[in-house]
Amino acid sequence: MTYAIEGWFTVEEDGARLLGTRCAGCGTVCFPPRHGSCPNPRCEGTDTETVRLPRRGRVWSYTNACYPPPAPFVAAEPYEPVTLAAVELDEVGIVVLGQVSGLTVEQLAVGMELELTSGPLADGPLVWMWGRAS
Repeated sequence: MTYAIEGWFTVEEDGARLLGTRCAGCGTVCFPPRHGSCPNPRCEGTDTETVRLPRRGRVWSYTNACYPPPAPFVAAEPYEPVTLAAVELDEVGIVVLGQVSGLTVEQLAVGMELELTSGPLADGPLVWMWGRAS
């Protein structure tokens, strides 16, 4: 299995999981994962650990991409619009953008619960996506 971005998510028995980091000093969680310094400007901590982020969250915003992305990105031929959602993750409160699988813009609403899943991009690698909460 080839991931679109190594180290940002994983697919396990219970489904896809985003990987973030948590500061050992203040507890700040971030995505994508970063190491070396805490992203909280009030914290000087440098000790971070990789954590699996919650799989569910609520739609914060959403849209669709009705045009193909520019090179070097690979779009499906013929191009089909892609639905995108910014989802605020339960428990940690950070917002993560991702493609939506199985739902259209007309089916989404701010505050709607979604669950992390995964699927292939047009050129094959696996990426995290948002789907209907089970």
